[in-house]
Amino acid sequence: MVRRAGGALLGAVCAAALAGCGITVPTDPDGTLDRVMGGELRVGVSPDPGLVEDRGAEPSGPLADLAGDFAESVGARPEWTVGSEETLVRGLESGDLDLVVGGFTEDTPWIDRAGITRGYGGIDGADGRRIVLLVPLGENALLSELETFLDEEVGR
Repeated sequence: MVRRAGGALLGAVCAAALAGCGITVPTDPDGTLDRVMGGELRVGVSPDPGLVEDRGAEPSGPLADLAGDFAESVGARPEWTVGSEETLVRGLESGDLDLVVGGFTEDTPWIDRAGITRGYGGIDGADGRRIVLLVPLGENALLSELETFLDEEVGR
């Protein structure tokens, strides 16, 4: 009982200390969400038939629509970059991209190099796959905002 009370007290002290510092959780160390709000969301696109296509002036398909709608939800306009998965993940790592969409699933090999959303099975064109979207590693406020948006748009 004493151990449980001590843990609760420690948790309360930590929460109070963080609140006093003006720190909010989740945060983005590089401020990605704050930067894109009202500005530009740099979206990398890895074409995948049925999910996102690279034909025409802008990418199209369910994932391109979701990325565009997410950008709109944070007051941003999307700027599209089409490339291979590796090129796009490097863009996330270097800070040149904010979001990457394509046929990524929960088993993506990029998990050590990018932040990954929960898997979403309700995306049109996924053919039973649970699709994930990628963001820069550590940008947790952006990831949280994106997952809240996806939960509302496509469910889990």
